[in-house]
Amino acid sequence: MIPLLLALVTVTFRPAAPTVGDPITVTFTQPVKLDASPAFEIVSSKDNVAVVRTFEPKPIALSGVVGDTRFRNLMLPVKSVLKQGDDLKPAPLAPPIAIPAPQLPLYWIAGALIAAIIAWTLVWWRTRVRAATRVPALAPDERFRRAVLALRGNASMRHRWAALADATRAYLAATRALGTELTSTELVARWPDELVRLILRQGDLEKFSTRGAEPLEFDSVADRVLAYAEPRQP
Repeated sequence: MIPLLLALVTVTFRPAAPTVGDPITVTFTQPVKLDASPAFEIVSSKDNVAVVRTFEPKPIALSGVVGDTRFRNLMLPVKSVLKQGDDLKPAPLAPPIAIPAPQLPLYWIAGALIAAIIAWTLVWWRTRVRAATRVPALAPDERFRRAVLALRGNASMRHRWAALADATRAYLAATRALGTELTSTELVARWPDELVRLILRQGDLEKFSTRGAEPLEFDSVADRVLAYAEPRQP
């Protein structure tokens, strides 16, 4: 703080070397009231302390009343912030520093893309494998023939007559439009074939009768019904 003496007025101010735009705190020994001036701005004034500032690089003259004493031309030095001989041209701007893009989102996106590619590759591969191993659907005649031959070659199978009756029902449903929901009586009434009637009766006896099926030669009946699945002459 630097004291200034002007007649009976004693003041101090800070900063010690104020420059343009600095708030300058001026402290008097008694309450002060500064006069307004276009050369500076009175930022605040309370009791014996006043704060002023100017934006012109030259000393400013304060005037006002301290206690009962009026003072004039109390000079405050104000220096320019510019260097000696400054041509007031703005310094060249440095190019902006490029901010590197965050890498973590790129890693997440790349990981998700790779996972999607792997998943779709697996789905495509499984589809190809299934298509290559898919067994073509058999024609009703061939399906019936295979079923009868399997039963014929399995003498130890329980309920062979019932299985033969079921295979015959499925075959007639596929080739004669005779639904599997028909009872044996209804089916025989619509398709009056003696061999079919015999097979259905043996199957019903095996499933529902306590005595079981009649003692007939299964292989002989199976051979006869296989003729149904033989290619028919046009």
